[in-house]
Amino acid sequence: MASITIRNLDDQVKERLRIEAALNGHSMEEEVRLILRRALKAPTSNLGLASRIHARFAQSGGVELELPSRGERARTVDFDE
Repeated sequence: MASITIRNLDDQVKERLRIEAALNGHSMEEEVRLILRRALKAPTSNLGLASRIHARFAQSGGVELELPSRGERARTVDFDE
């Protein structure tokens, strides 16, 4: 098995890790291994943000909005004014 060293770990992060490990009855090393395994098993998505938002809320149904017709053409903007 391989091993890694993590440098510059915030004291608060280390303390929270120690507490979580104790609550779960693990050593800090085992707690880190479990956290890394869970993080790497999480499904990754190749979808963009809008597609992920749509997928999350698609089950809720949808709303069909009636768009008003445009009365006039859009005007160009002159930034030099």
